[in-house]
Amino acid sequence: MGLLVALGPGDPALVPLRSWQVLETAGPVEVPADEPLRGWLGEHGIRLEAGAPVTAASGERFAALLVAGGWDAVEPAGDALAVLLAGDALAGLAAITRRLRSDCPWDREQTVETIVPHTLEEAYEVADAARRGPGPALVDELGDLLFQVVFLALLCEEAAAGDLAAVAAGITAKLVRRHPHVFGDAGADTPAQVRSQWERIKTDQEGRTGIFHDVPDVLPALLRARKLQRRAAAVGFDRDAWDGAFGDLAEELRELREALDAAPASQPEREPDGRVRDELGDVLFAAVNVARLASVDPELALRGSCDRFQARVERAAELAGAAGEHFDQLDLAHQEVWYRRAKADLATD
Repeated sequence: MGLLVALGPGDPALVPLRSWQVLETAGPVEVPADEPLRGWLGEHGIRLEAGAPVTAASGERFAALLVAGGWDAVEPAGDALAVLLAGDALAGLAAITRRLRSDCPWDREQTVETIVPHTLEEAYEVADAARRGPGPALVDELGDLLFQVVFLALLCEEAAAGDLAAVAAGITAKLVRRHPHVFGDAGADTPAQVRSQWERIKTDQEGRTGIFHDVPDVLPALLRARKLQRRAAAVGFDRDAWDGAFGDLAEELRELREALDAAPASQPEREPDGRVRDELGDVLFAAVNVARLASVDPELALRGSCDRFQARVERAAELAGAAGEHFDQLDLAHQEVWYRRAKADLATD
């Protein structure tokens, strides 16, 4: 099918130099009828002709032609093409975001404070999609989260506090700085050595002070517990392995049982006994420590347990219904019979 040439995101000022050099010597060029640079190309001496062996397009038109395939060659090629496509797409998203901020009544009213809850929601949806592995759902949710990043960067730009370029440049510099074993001459052969090196860099080069620097209060409790434990481990306050932390968990469970035995009977919609609440929190914190030392993400582990519990109860209700019984009308003993059957049933799926 000949040669396909990329024209960038659709702005004459952003046409790649290599692409322009190819077009200048290519002879006639076919350009899609809806190509926004069509007139500009003609005005600058590019002869446009249907059916020509060279095709040029920008933005989404180029991407669609590329996906269609069948080209003998593409210009640019290789890593340069991948970078160009990513840059084109990001430039398009940035332009759309500016348009929304200008023309959409809802977007015009947003502030950092009003946007952040949406950002958190999108981050959780990314995490949920990621649990199911790479695929269209994850790509879609990543796009929603990326829009949040671009929108917040635009708000920073409006406040003269930085912009999207500063965001990208800042994280690039941080990644290089925190990976001297990749971009420098430092050594780190294991994930543990890399993490230890990160903590030293944060303190020595980035001026972060205190053991628990920059641990956000808004983190979900399980993630905050693990992050605090990791910061403590960075200064040597840590068990050597999960079995040491398991003893701590057993001790916290004993103290919780003592608190429960000593507490008055709990009542719905009333404040819990203070000692029971505190001891239960200690049990959860100790369980997170066991998970961390066993290389288990406690948040993902608990989410998995929630999923399994939901699936088992739903299957138990289905099995009971198939037998002519209503799960919600059975006593606990009979519900547990169906629950055990559902657990065994799902284990064989």
